[in-house]
Amino acid sequence: HSTERSCLLRELHRFESIAIAQEKLEVAPPSPGQLRHVFFHNALPFVGFGFLDNAIMIAAGTQIELSIGVVLGISTMAGAALGNLVSDLAGLGLAGYVEALASRLGLSIPDLTPKQADMWQTRLSAHLGKAIGVTIGCILGMFPLLFFGEDEEKLEEK
Repeated sequence: HSTERSCLLRELHRFESIAIAQEKLEVAPPSPGQLRHVFFHNALPFVGFGFLDNAIMIAAGTQIELSIGVVLGISTMAGAALGNLVSDLAGLGLAGYVEALASRLGLSIPDLTPKQADMWQTRLSAHLGKAIGVTIGCILGMFPLLFFGEDEEKLEEK
């Protein structure tokens, strides 16, 4: 619609003028509080992702090994690889839900200028948040291993 296009064009011009003005100003690096906010903003969704990824991979890989693996005679590693495939496909479908849950938990976007968001400190904080988040999530996602000891003993008996 023409009115929507003109409104969008005005906002784009306003945003562009702000960006040009910010380029001329010296911007202070993000504060430690802002860096913590960036860290947690990136870590929380990756905890969820790592948890789901590992839990689904372990459960699917075990079931594939115990069912298809027995019939086709595939190795444990082949079962794990197929479980990883199932987990990756599920991750594609669940990523939006994990991010939506993180935003429902009150995880707001850090208030940074474009220059601050591109600074090395901010990028480092974001990458550390993702790495630590997915590590914690993967460790928590190992919980299905607590339930598979009995299944393996039954298999060995057969």
